Amino acid sequence: MSAVVDDSMIRNSMIRKKLVRKYTDLEVYKRAYKVALEIHKTTLKFPGNEQYETAKQMRRASKGICANIAEGFGKQSSSSAEFGRFLNIAIGSANEMMVWISFSNDLGYINMQLSEKWHDDYDAIAKMLTNLKAA
Repeated sequence: MSAVVDDSMIRNSMIRKKLVRKYTDLEVYKRAYKVALEIHKTTLKFPGNEQYETAKQMRRASKGICANIAEGFGKQSSSSAEFGRFLNIAIGSANEMMVWISFSNDLGYINMQLSEKWHDDYDAIAKMLTNLKAA
């Protein structure tokens, strides 16, 4: 029975490798990148005194998710543990983004509708990263 599981795992791994040749093929990367662009554009409109505080942190954390996915993907051929480490960092940044989004909403820089959308996006991204790490 374990041979069947092993064969199935190998087959699934081969299928994933055929479909995902580079980090930009990952749905989680595509989603994180899209939201990071939204974050970047929106935070440029924050008040001047926030450009080096909340806005900068949001841009850094949102882009960091994309960068960690890409870097981890690039290192997975030599170490799957290294890929997992970078995915953990990306998960942490997704959770960090939820804090910055709450601050931005509470300070009146974004409205509740955008806050809820971004919270939902980063919750989904964190879940996708967790599933990718477990795969």
